[in-house]
Parts: sequence; structure tokens; C-alpha cells
Amino acid sequence: MEAAEKAISTPTESEVSTSKIWQVIGASSAGTVIEWYDFYIFGSLATIISPLFYPPGNDTFALIAYLSTFAVGFIVRPFGALFFGRIGDLVGRKYAFLVTLLLMGGATAAVGFLPTYSQIGIFAPILLIFIRILQGLALGGEYGGAAVYVAEHVPDNRRGFYTSIIQITASLGLLISLAVIIWLQNSMSAEAFAADSFTAGWRIPFIISIFLVGMSLYIRLKMKESPIFQHIKSSGMASTQPLVDAFVNPENRRRVLISLFGATAGQGVVWYTGQFYALFYMQTILKIERITASYIIAVGIVLAIPFFILFGWLSDKIGRKKIMMAGCLLAVIFYYPIYKGMVHYAGNGVAAIHATPDPITKEPKLSPVTINETPVTNAPAPNAPMLVLLIFIQLIFVTMVYAPIAAYLVEAFPAKVRYTSLSLPYHIGNGVFGGLLPTIGLLACAWTGNIYAGLVYPIAIAAITFVIGMLYLPETHNHKIWEEFTENK
Repeated sequence: MEAAEKAISTPTESEVSTSKIWQVIGASSAGTVIEWYDFYIFGSLATIISPLFYPPGNDTFALIAYLSTFAVGFIVRPFGALFFGRIGDLVGRKYAFLVTLLLMGGATAAVGFLPTYSQIGIFAPILLIFIRILQGLALGGEYGGAAVYVAEHVPDNRRGFYTSIIQITASLGLLISLAVIIWLQNSMSAEAFAADSFTAGWRIPFIISIFLVGMSLYIRLKMKESPIFQHIKSSGMASTQPLVDAFVNPENRRRVLISLFGATAGQGVVWYTGQFYALFYMQTILKIERITASYIIAVGIVLAIPFFILFGWLSDKIGRKKIMMAGCLLAVIFYYPIYKGMVHYAGNGVAAIHATPDPITKEPKLSPVTINETPVTNAPAPNAPMLVLLIFIQLIFVTMVYAPIAAYLVEAFPAKVRYTSLSLPYHIGNGVFGGLLPTIGLLACAWTGNIYAGLVYPIAIAAITFVIGMLYLPETHNHKIWEEFTENK
């Protein structure tokens, strides 16, 4: 065992130079930002293009159907995690996330050329769902590769700090998608942007991904394989059956389940509540104008980005678990008063919603019920600074749960099945528990008429994660992954 540790530790120290680390982070982050952009541009345009791909006459049904299609991409992410995680543990980290980058870019660009419901009928939503499945599979393999690749290049005592930069990429991808949409909407008329034609402005953000993926692919092709993977491959320590070693082995399976229910499930709902659910909530329930809501979320993200680095750095000092559990607990305590504040500062007096029959289809449509029965369209402008503040507070919870999670997941699993093992709980937690949140939340509001009903789901999941995490989640920040190259050490 001593010889094995020595064999890896000597070259490691020469590998871990500051300039090399930043090259690795830059190359990994560039591709990951673009993949998140590709994935989230679909959701950022939900309220604009949902009526174009589903039967006309009921915008509420179209939005929920579109959000369900959006959710499909999250549901299949665990399958992508298994498929590409296996490749990453067998063939290499670099190869796996080169393939995922091409798959994601191709699928996203295809949306930009996809005919709408008026052009090809029912085949439009069918093709949209198929493309969304491809996106979900790609992202299921991307995140694990980027997180592991960076973590296996950096010093043990600064892993939280360096991997927190990878954690910024998800919010940055959402921010870029919002920025592109805002720019385009300000550059053309609303009719031209949302038109049901092949020249509509909403297609441009999807088509742009072709050029972004090309640049990222060029950067990633120059990257070398992770030094830890090179070592386990050359020394014969690599797993020949990653899925069996990851999920049949009782000890590793236990780590997977604890990581899912004690960390990533709560982290997933906190992330999606603070960003996507908040965006849809402002647009659909509070009836805040689309661009205004996008500006509010974008400013909140910009203000919160430094806190990813702060909590990543802090997790190296005091541990990953304390910070993640604190983020879950704060979300449980403060979500309800925060959303009460959002309703107040929206300024339109929405107190509930109810279903009214559509005049054409007779199907129910959601209509806001205001306190003074003043039409929402005549309401005063929302208090944007206060709404930004309330979004920012939610994003602080996001940074607390999300900044340390990559370092924790890498440290929780052995190198030979690390890609496979960490990808599954991450993508179930984020893809299923988190990704379904906007759809579940808005459906809960629609069915009950209670504009706060959608918060029950994230509060419950975050509370469960807090309890399980406090009881069973191990603290990993002192774990030295450079020295764990023996079986089940």
C-alpha cells in the first residue's frame, strides 16, 4: 500500500501547479457552461414558445405540457449518468465529456430548426420530446465528467475552492440563456421574436449553440486525461465493470443512497426553487412581464456568483456537510416568508388563482384572483429592487448547498468507479427531485388555487435531506483522494 501511494503522490505534486489547475478549470468550465446554456435555454423560453408546439386554444395547458417536456430532460439524466459514467470509468473522463458536448450541442441546435405544431401537427411535440431526451442523456454524462476531471487535478486541501468554480457553470449557463433572450427581445418586436415561423427570433438562441459548442470542442480536444485516471488505468486498478462495482457492492451502494437522500435531493430542489421556479412563478402566477422577470433573476444570479467561491473555500476549512445542511435548513425556514414577500412586491395584489373556462376549448385556464379585484393588467409596476433582494436570498441558499457538493461527491467514492457512482445520485437529486419542481409547483398551484402550494414540495424534500444528512452524511473534506488507490480503503 505504501508503494502504491508513493507512486501516485510524487508525480501528483509536480502536476498540481496553479497555472495547470486554471487551464483545467477553464477548459472544463467552458464546455460545461455551454451545456448548461443549451439545456436551460429550453426552459428560459418556456412561456414564449410553449403555445407553438402544442394544440392551440389553451396557453395554460400548453405551458404545463411544455414544462412536462422540459421535465423529461431531467428524468432521463440518471440514465445518461449511468451510460456515460460507465464510459468515463472505463475509457476516460475526457472522452466521455467530449461525446456529451457533441450530443448536447446537436440536440439543442435541432430545436432551432424544428417545425411547430401549425406546420407538422402532433409530430412537433413528439420531436421536441425526443430532442429533450437527447439533451437529458448528454447532461447526465457531462457534469460528472467535469467535476471529476477538475477534482482529480487539484490539491486535496483546496478541492472545495477549485470545484466551486465548476458549480458556477450551471447558474452561469442560465444567466447566459437569459441574457441572450433579453438581448434578442430588445432587438426586435415581440411579434417577430415569438412568431410561428422559421425566421422567428426565439430560434436564434438554439442555433447559436452550434458556434459555442464548436469553440468548446476545440478547447477540450487539447486537454489531457486526468492524472488519477491515467494512474489507475496504467496500474491495472481501473474497474472492468463500473456499474456492478458501483451499485452491487453494498458499501458503495450505501454511499450512493446516503448521497442522494442526505445531500443531492435537497440540493436539487433548493437550486431549482431559487432560479427556475422563481422565474416561472413571477411570469405565470404573479403576471410580471417576461423581460422584467428575466432581469430580476439575472441580476440576482450576478450578485450571488461570488458566494459559490466563498462557500467552496469555506468548505475546505470547516467541512462540506455543515454548509450544505445549513442551506437546506434555511430554505425550509424562509421559503414561505420569501414568497409572501415576492407576492407583496409584485404589486398586483394576487391572492389566489382560479380556473375559468377557455371561451373556445372550454378547458380550464388559470386566472389570478386579486385582493381588490383590480385587473392584473392595470396593476402598478413591481418593486424590482425588492424582488431582486428576495431572489438573491434564495440564491444564497443555492450557493450554500451547491458550492460544496462536487467536492463532497468526488471524495465520497473510490476513484475506479467515481464517475459512475457520483453521477447517479447527483442526477437523480437534480434531474428528478429538482427538475420536476417547476412542473409540480405550478400544478399544485393550479389544482388548489393556493399560490403558495408549490412550496410544499421543495420544503418537504429539503427537510428530509436535512434530517438524513445530519444523521448519516459523512464529512469528507479531510479525505485525500490522491492516496486512496487500494481496494475499498
